[in-house]
Amino acid sequence: MINRMIVQLVRQLWERTFTNLFPVARMPDSMTEALDAAEKGWIELNPPIGVNEHFRGRLNYDREACIGCRLCIRVCPANAIEFLPEDKKIQIHVDRCCFCAQCVEICPVKCLLSSEDYLISSYDRKAQIVTDTGKPVKQPSVEGA
Repeated sequence: MINRMIVQLVRQLWERTFTNLFPVARMPDSMTEALDAAEKGWIELNPPIGVNEHFRGRLNYDREACIGCRLCIRVCPANAIEFLPEDKKIQIHVDRCCFCAQCVEICPVKCLLSSEDYLISSYDRKAQIVTDTGKPVKQPSVEGA
């Protein structure tokens, strides 16, 4: 067991990291100064890195396609999906979601889809509730990913 752990540790020392680099090595005091410095060529911005092919981001929910079967609610380990009995539809609490995508896999009509959106923080708690995002559209990936 210890031998396998050591082999894995040594292997990870040379693997590529999955974190994004900060846009610049040393950030000026304000974002305006940073943009001005980048425009003048004083600092070089790191290009954005695309997300992994199997990335599980914020959930998209097509309310019209939903049949109200509640299978997603049954498999959600974080209790992030709530059934609305008056509409026979669901709403998703993104702030509770653990992004396991079990709901996406079990949905018989594929009305749930993991997006590539990972910038989901907000000061408004109501913004963390997804009731309908429309038909899921696959976003074009960033080059160089």
